[in-house]
Amino acid sequence: MHPKAILDACADLLQQVLRFDHPADAVVSRYFREHRALGPRERATLAETVYTVLRRKLFFDHLAPSGSGPKPRRLAILGFHGPRDFLLAALSEQEKAWLGQCDAIDPNGLLDRHRHNLPDWLVQPLKDQLGDEFWALAESLNQPAPLDLRVNVLTDKREEVARELQRAGIQARPTPYSPWGLRLADKPPLTRLDAFVRGAIEVQDEGSQLLALLLEARRGEMVVDFCAGAGGKTLAIGAAMRNTGRLYAFDVSAHRLDALKPRLARSKLSNVHPAAIAHERDDRIKRLAGKIDRVIVDAPCTGLGTLRRNPDLKWRQSPEAVAELAVKQAAILRSAARLLKPGGRLVYATCSVLPAENEAIAQAFTAEATEFQPIPVAAILRDAKVDPTGLTSGGAQGEDYLRLWPHRHATDGFFAAAWQRQ
Repeated sequence: MHPKAILDACADLLQQVLRFDHPADAVVSRYFREHRALGPRERATLAETVYTVLRRKLFFDHLAPSGSGPKPRRLAILGFHGPRDFLLAALSEQEKAWLGQCDAIDPNGLLDRHRHNLPDWLVQPLKDQLGDEFWALAESLNQPAPLDLRVNVLTDKREEVARELQRAGIQARPTPYSPWGLRLADKPPLTRLDAFVRGAIEVQDEGSQLLALLLEARRGEMVVDFCAGAGGKTLAIGAAMRNTGRLYAFDVSAHRLDALKPRLARSKLSNVHPAAIAHERDDRIKRLAGKIDRVIVDAPCTGLGTLRRNPDLKWRQSPEAVAELAVKQAAILRSAARLLKPGGRLVYATCSVLPAENEAIAQAFTAEATEFQPIPVAAILRDAKVDPTGLTSGGAQGEDYLRLWPHRHATDGFFAAAWQRQ
C-alpha cells in the first residue's frame, strides 16, 4: 500500500481504539476482518502503531496539540511503526517539520507523567512496592513483550524443538526459569510451522508457565483449572500429568473455552474436560467438593501485569474496578477451595501487580480458612528444580509468594500463592 494510505488506515484504526469501548485487541481484530485486503506487513504496521500510541499516550497527547490536522492522524505519525523514510513519504512539509521538532525533545526534561505514561492512580502503588525500581518498570511497560513458547513435553523435547525452529530460520533460546519454555528473538508467523500444527508448541508467557508448574499436578490425579480461559495453563498442566487422570477446565465464558478446542486437539491430550459454569457456586462445583487433588485459580483481575501486551488496560481500569475485582477474587478463591480433599494443593494467581489483588487476597484467605496451610512458593520451585532466587517475596524469608515483574524477569507481571488442605 502507498504510505499515505497506510497512515490514513492507522489514523482510522486509532480513532476506533481510543474510544475505549472494547479491548484494543478486539477492535484491531475486527478492523482486520473488515479490511481483508491488508497484507501481513500492513497489519503489523497498523497493530504496532496502535500499541505504541497506547503505551506512550500521555507523552503523545502532550505533543499532539503543537501539530495540525485531525488528532488521530497526529498520534499515528508520532507512534508510527515502520521505516522513517516510508512515513515521511506520507507527510506534508509542515508535518515533517513538526515531527522533527518532536524528535528533538529531550525526554529527561519532561514531566514524570509524560515519561512513565501511567494513570495517576496507578503510580503510587507501584512506587510503594518498587521504590527506585519504579522507573525501570515504567520503561519496560513501554516496550513490546518478547514472544515465549511452551514446548509440549508430552510429545516433544525442548532442545529438539529449538533445533527444529533453528532450521526454519527462527532463533529461540531456553527461557531462564521455565523448563518448558523457549523465547524467540523476534515474532515470526508460527501457525504454518509443523511444530505448531502438530501441537509441539503453544504461545505462552514464561510467567504463565511457572504458574502451571507451581501446581505440580501428577499422574492419575483429579485436577481443576478453575478459571481456565482459553486454556494455556490447562494444556501445560495436562502435559505435566502425562495425559493421565482427569483435568477439568472450568470457566464462566463458553466463548473463551471455545478457543481451547483447537489447541486441545493439537495437544494430543485426552484427559482435559472443558466445562462452562454459571458462577463459582455452580452445581458442577458442588458435586466435586472434597474430591479434587489440586486446584489452580488464575483469578479474573485487572491484568495490569500484561501492559506490554495490553497497554489499553491502564486506560480502561480504575481504583473502583480494583475494589470490585477484589471482592470477586476472594469469593472465587473460597469456592474453589471447597473442591479440595485433605492433602490437596490450592494455587491462587493473577496477572496483576497490585497488592490489593494479590497479597491482600492471599493473607485474608489464610486468616479465614484455617484448614489451609500456606506453602512457601520457593519450596515448590526448588522441588521443581527451579532456582527461586529473585522470584519470590513475602514472609520472614521472602519466600512465600511468586512475584514476577517485567523489568526484572522479562515476563508479564504475575503473583501466586499456594496452600495445602489439612
